[in-house]
Amino acid sequence: MRDSKYLLPDNSETIRATEILAKEGFIVMPYMYPDLNVARDLVNAGASTIMPLASPIGSNKGLATKEFIQILIDEIDLPIIVDAGIGRPSQACEAMEMGASAIMANTALATAGDLPMMASAFRQAIEAGRKAYLSGLGRVLTRGASASDPLTGFLRN
Repeated sequence: MRDSKYLLPDNSETIRATEILAKEGFIVMPYMYPDLNVARDLVNAGASTIMPLASPIGSNKGLATKEFIQILIDEIDLPIIVDAGIGRPSQACEAMEMGASAIMANTALATAGDLPMMASAFRQAIEAGRKAYLSGLGRVLTRGASASDPLTGFLRN
């Protein structure tokens, strides 16, 4: 990494390193800034998964790059492991609800007051998010309202 202040990945160098390592037989799981074109190049270079950052490493700021991660989940045919910046179990759950294959969390656990309890909370959140994704989340309306109860209005008939 050339950026020692923010620890942001150098996507072009990551592509080159992935290509070299994959040709040598390594299983490459590259950490990258979420960019669809870069992710496609990483796939072509031999990556086994794509690991986009959610927000800066160690920040615990959550899914700051959520929209870009969703594009990768929708368009890339490899597991997407959300890495860096996940600070709360609810954020891990949200990433899993989006369809991520996994999340990476370090600082959130390392700085927690009760590590075993926080680890348990993350596990439960990840499991809940995955189950929600697999169950098929309900639609989101952008305008108006829609009754979900089939009996709504039956007293007026």
